[in-house]
Amino acid sequence: MDNFDHSLLEFQRAEQTRRSAKDWLDAFELALASRDATHIGSLFHDDSHWRDVLAFTWHMTAVAGRDGIAARIVAEQAHTAAHGFHLPQGRRAPRLVKRLGIDSIEAIFEFTTAAGRGAGLIRLSPAPDGSGSMKAWLLSTVLDSLTGHEEKIGSNRPTGAAYSRNFGGDNWADVRRKAVAYKDREPTVLVIGAAQAGLSIAARLNQLGVDTLVVEQWPRIGDSWRKRYHSLALHNSIHLNHLPYMEFPPTWPKYIPKDMLGNWFEFYADAMEINCWTATEFVRGSWDEATKCWTAWLRRGDGSERVVRPRHLVFANGVSSFPMMPDLPGLDVFKGQVIHSEGFDSGAAWRGKNALILGTGSSANDIALDLHNHGVNTTLIQRGSTTVVSIDPSARLNEAIWDEGGSLEDCDLIVASATPPLVIKGYKSVTKRMLELDKAMIEGLKGIGFKHDVGEDETGHQMKYFRRGGGYNLDAGSSDLLIQGQLGLLQYERIESFTAEGALLKDGSTVPADLIVLATGYYPQQELVRRALGDAMVERIGPVWGIGADGDLNNMFKRTPQQGLWFIAGGLAQCRINSKYLALQIKATELGTWAAAA
Repeated sequence: MDNFDHSLLEFQRAEQTRRSAKDWLDAFELALASRDATHIGSLFHDDSHWRDVLAFTWHMTAVAGRDGIAARIVAEQAHTAAHGFHLPQGRRAPRLVKRLGIDSIEAIFEFTTAAGRGAGLIRLSPAPDGSGSMKAWLLSTVLDSLTGHEEKIGSNRPTGAAYSRNFGGDNWADVRRKAVAYKDREPTVLVIGAAQAGLSIAARLNQLGVDTLVVEQWPRIGDSWRKRYHSLALHNSIHLNHLPYMEFPPTWPKYIPKDMLGNWFEFYADAMEINCWTATEFVRGSWDEATKCWTAWLRRGDGSERVVRPRHLVFANGVSSFPMMPDLPGLDVFKGQVIHSEGFDSGAAWRGKNALILGTGSSANDIALDLHNHGVNTTLIQRGSTTVVSIDPSARLNEAIWDEGGSLEDCDLIVASATPPLVIKGYKSVTKRMLELDKAMIEGLKGIGFKHDVGEDETGHQMKYFRRGGGYNLDAGSSDLLIQGQLGLLQYERIESFTAEGALLKDGSTVPADLIVLATGYYPQQELVRRALGDAMVERIGPVWGIGADGDLNNMFKRTPQQGLWFIAGGLAQCRINSKYLALQIKATELGTWAAAA
């Protein structure tokens, strides 16, 4: 076959793929118009999945099974009025893929609803009856914008007429100073935290015209990363970590160093015109049911206090809040220095000395590497079993969708399409491959007595992160040092107690230490809510983070049982993707669209 024949065959295959996707969407629209559950159900496999994010249900909703999907779609279509399903120009074309072991046609589509415009994804595979017809085993639908309130980007960007060449009046810098001061108004939204979560949601809300103030306790935006340990860099690749609207420069390294990222956050906040008060602590808040707004007490860097009354409060200060300092026998008499991993900077001051690190997660192992490379005799103390994954190649398996190329918007849509059962199935498959790739490392760790696991249901480190925020190590080289004996490993059950000199073992010997680092994690975000909003609020809203009964994260990126209270956290990609949906929910609440639809 020559190049021409090959190109013709590829064209014909692509055209047939596109035709199959279009035919399914046309049939789906006809079935929607009829509101016939049987007709809709006939387009799906028995074992099928639907993931809706705000478009039909105004929630993050997952439905499994053909009959359940058809019934729910019929019920929601009455107020959704979804129509105009089509394959859009400028987005990834329908293509043949293998997902979760299923050969499929995967197609991105767009549509219109009574509230706005939507986008989605279908995955089709042949019907089991051999008829040749294509049925969906996955449908996802997401709300992309609200009609009349589209993001102020691209052709919809602001004109700048209010300050451009405004001779005798305020220029852009004047407008920004007044906007940040909040002397003449209250913010509609108060965001607590100016790292990836807070900056992402603030940037999104800005483009929807929602007045947003971010408060950050550190002196500078980005300090929450700059102040972390000296050698820290991101453990996943740059191409999936962009913030909304602005991608990192193409000259930047694959794994971004913490100070580089902190500086980018500061630049990003300025470029995206985010109103932020640094050196400002959110002290406490209370909800007024009568006025439907919060009273929030803020302590500024100069010691003054400012009270603001936003309608929405967004906690964006991470999965964890306050460092967990365990009560360990004898630790109070240790004559060396005890610090939590949050306060560790560099091992340079400890050269030639002895260090014990309590914990075997990523922070503990990164700190161990730093200490070791500064000539510190370092031992890790393991309390519970840990999932260990090589950064490259194993951890990079979770970057597969972004590795396929295409626009960031399209990749994010594909990632957001998975329902909780499919997420579990996908992580099980990836974890199985990780175990193959990391076999030698894992066997070496087990050979020295290291307790290793792959999660309660063999879903690996990712589900550990979602369920508990830790319990794993993305290995940057410490595992080899442990196996070679260059880093020590001590099981906690061997310790009788800590003493002035170090750790007294049950056999009577002592492991000497000058430094003990507690890499023991953090209290869950509920503790921050408890301290800031009170016990009653914690009881009202329930868990924050962790997997809920619906398979999604508890109270994250969506309405909580408390009106006007929202949470966003996670890695950069997670914040970028979900900030879009959180911002749309807040905007819809302000417009009354949500209440009307519900």
